[in-house]
Amino acid sequence: MSYTTENPQSQPSSSGKDNRKTFYGILIAALVLTWGYIIYDKSKTKDIITQKETQITTALTAKDSLQVLFNDASAKADSLTGSNVKLQGALAEKNSEILKLKSNIRGILNKKNATEAELKQAKEMIAELNAKIDSLFAEIQQLKGENQQLTAANQQLTTEKTQLTSQNTELQGNLSKTQTEKANIEDIASTLHASNINVKAVIVKKSGKEVSTNNAKRADMFVITCNIDENRITPSGKKTLYVCVTNPDGTPSGTEGTFKLRDGSDKAYSNAVEVNYEQGKTLPATFNWKPGSKFEGGEYKIEIYNNGFKIGEAKKTLNKGGFLGL
Repeated sequence: MSYTTENPQSQPSSSGKDNRKTFYGILIAALVLTWGYIIYDKSKTKDIITQKETQITTALTAKDSLQVLFNDASAKADSLTGSNVKLQGALAEKNSEILKLKSNIRGILNKKNATEAELKQAKEMIAELNAKIDSLFAEIQQLKGENQQLTAANQQLTTEKTQLTSQNTELQGNLSKTQTEKANIEDIASTLHASNINVKAVIVKKSGKEVSTNNAKRADMFVITCNIDENRITPSGKKTLYVCVTNPDGTPSGTEGTFKLRDGSDKAYSNAVEVNYEQGKTLPATFNWKPGSKFEGGEYKIEIYNNGFKIGEAKKTLNKGGFLGL
């Protein structure tokens, strides 16, 4: 009995300790779980942050790569349009498409937060841009090659034209020379010719009647007759005949002026006569000549000129005259 009265005080103390231990165990477990969750959550957050940073870095790297590709493509495109090549027609249309693509790509790459889809689109557009640039470059090179061929052909044509021009100039010169020579020959051939020249000294009566004489003192004038022979080259029209009379002492008689001989020298003439010549026909001609003073005895020489040539000549001798001279 006494045994049982001693133990009741010790039992409550042991039970309290057990409760505290349990509480502390639970508390510790809760703390462990809490810290475990915190550590796990922090680790998970760190992984997410790392993943996001990786994504951002990857996106930035991809964007930078695209920017480099775009810059290269732009430089190539600029070199095409900045090489003094004037684009027209289909080439100008292709260049317009390139400029539009560049603008669209630049719009995406200039975005600070471009999405992966947008960057993918930009990459595809850069590939399309390069393809269009290469196509335009190939066409421009082809056109340049064709232009060089045309330039070479044009130079050859220019050379040939120069040669032909030179040959033509030479031919024109020869033709002109030939025409000049022909004209000169025709001009010479058109010179008239006088035949059957007859010189008669006459006395002119008060009645106007003309009486032949060989007396120098009594003669009033020479009556010269001739035929202008047929010439099929000389055109019809008025022709000038120059009559040159030389006195017995060898001096020109009754000089009225001068005309040009074929050698370019001047010759004095005594009378200029115009005749109306008809091509291809013989024309009889008659003209008178009076000296400036009385005739002298002796031989007179009468020359007829046309076109710078002497076309006929005759002589007439007059007597000095005397008591019985006629």
